[in-house]
Amino acid sequence: MKLWKWTLMAGALSALTLPVAFTQSATEAPGAFVDSPAAGTPVLISNGFTTAEDFAADLAEFNAREEVDEGLGPLYNSDSCGQCHSNPVVGAVSTISELRAGHFDGTNFIDHPGGSLINERATNPKIQERVLGGNEVRTFRMTTNTLGDGFVEAIDSNTLVAIMNAQPAGQRGTFIQVPVNESANRVRGGRFGWKNQNSSLISFSADAYVNEMGITSPLQPNENTSNGASVAAFDEVADPEDAATPEFPQSEAVERFARFMRATGVPPRDSSVINSPDVVAGSNLFNSVGCGTCHTRTITTAPAGTVINQGAFTVPPALGNKIIHPFSDYLLHDIGTGDGIVQNGGQGTRNQLRTAALWGLRSRPRLMHDGATLNRNESILRHAGQATPIINNYRALSTAQQSQLIAFLNSL
Repeated sequence: MKLWKWTLMAGALSALTLPVAFTQSATEAPGAFVDSPAAGTPVLISNGFTTAEDFAADLAEFNAREEVDEGLGPLYNSDSCGQCHSNPVVGAVSTISELRAGHFDGTNFIDHPGGSLINERATNPKIQERVLGGNEVRTFRMTTNTLGDGFVEAIDSNTLVAIMNAQPAGQRGTFIQVPVNESANRVRGGRFGWKNQNSSLISFSADAYVNEMGITSPLQPNENTSNGASVAAFDEVADPEDAATPEFPQSEAVERFARFMRATGVPPRDSSVINSPDVVAGSNLFNSVGCGTCHTRTITTAPAGTVINQGAFTVPPALGNKIIHPFSDYLLHDIGTGDGIVQNGGQGTRNQLRTAALWGLRSRPRLMHDGATLNRNESILRHAGQATPIINNYRALSTAQQSQLIAFLNSL
């Protein structure tokens, strides 16, 4: 496996208490990699959250391929985080998807036996999961970007609520609160996953470890089943398979995964085109037609020193009071492409999805939650539901203006 080069970027100013933090001027979050014509191979850059040694160790753990004798499986989708988060650098996106299924009885969504996630790989063909008859709700879910997720975690939930309240009634998103595993499952505003099913990076990492790689941890101690049936006879390692240690009281690998994500910069824009006339014009059109109603351009993270995740994490200087440009409101919306799956948000979220963060869009050949759309224009036109007035504005643009807006999207 090719290892990406990396270097360390210094952290920003600190704030030890909230009164001091509120007097700080917010600064731009650093990029996750250098992107210029002279840069060559992308260079992964730390935001200064950890030491150089810890960043290297956590990157190695994120990339490490799990083995069966380490707990991989018996049901899983991939054998490392880096397998699904790798384009153009470790931690970003890929064309790998997962499969979910279930049944809609006319009123409620009902999980496929064993849960809506259908693991696509198994250590033994006898337990291979398959979509059973009667489960007509089916969808693929594309890998999401994790670069800059430490900044997303550091967004105050009240900021998301404020964004929601500022949206027009017809386009207003849905804010849900979901359990923080490392804080006795007390709730916080969701922001990770296509259904906002996680609110902290520790919870997100534990969820991915058991659901994507089949490795249990103290936070997620139970193996998945195969279409509802136990796989205990095929499990060679006692649960929890990733143990806690004095240095990592929740779970070593889970905490390393989260620490790696917290230490990454944000997806940078294409510096070679951001000032071109078409991209600048497209940026203005993005605003004028209303795309920014949901694809929020700019958010500032909570001040350093703010306690989040129900007391489990304090926003550090490297992540606090930072300006980010995710082009997402991190709320759920019904834009006519809902996958019909219910996770942590209740039945009302069945046809809602988290607004896709558009930063890093130029590295994605497959678009929307299911990866079924393959070009930018078709992706825009696929929006409906709450997005209908905005898409009508886009349709009213001239062909040249639509091309300019798409040029802007390709610069992200």
